[in-house]
Amino acid sequence: MDWAALGLSLKLAAWTLAILMPLGVVVGRWLAWRRFAAKPLLEAALALPLVLPPTVLGYYLLVALGGATPLGQAYERLTGHPAVFTFDGLLIASVLFNLPFAIQPMQRAFEAIPREVRLAAYCCGMTPLQAFGRIEFPLAWPGILSAAVLTFAHTLGEFGVVLMVGGAIPGETKTIAIAIYDRVQAFDSAGAGVMSLALLALSMGAITVSYFATRRIGHDG
Repeated sequence: MDWAALGLSLKLAAWTLAILMPLGVVVGRWLAWRRFAAKPLLEAALALPLVLPPTVLGYYLLVALGGATPLGQAYERLTGHPAVFTFDGLLIASVLFNLPFAIQPMQRAFEAIPREVRLAAYCCGMTPLQAFGRIEFPLAWPGILSAAVLTFAHTLGEFGVVLMVGGAIPGETKTIAIAIYDRVQAFDSAGAGVMSLALLALSMGAITVSYFATRRIGHDG
């Protein structure tokens, strides 16, 4: 078992969740209740990682964040180190690649809340923030939880984007998925099997907790 790679994957998943969960709530809620001409185009752009090959997205990120581009140079001046082949680059790639997994379930959850419920909350004297905390968030919670689980599990299994943007630097950018690939390439079936089983157990555990929590919320409601 490559514990360093597993720890790095869990760290990447935690940071990705920390960024995408609040962002997903804001964007998902906004998309659920806003109507504007460019909405289909924006939704298509956010869903693009679902159909775009990971290596293609990784290539464009590698080019965009490289040291020869204004964006890459600006990032290096700001942070003191390059974006590519670092954990920061992995995190940027992970956030972008997981946008649809975080936003779409939340958008559908907020869309399922009747408009009359929100209007009734406002008529009762609630501020928009109070209505969100007391009405909208509890009703949308199953979708938010699903988004968190999907994002977590998907981050653990990322391979193409991670390899393109971060490479396979031990302790820095070598995730558990890359470690499994390396073990297979080295004909170490036992090592690859152990790490694959660990990844399977983590993903299955996260999904199981999500289903149990969602079912309990439904019964309590």
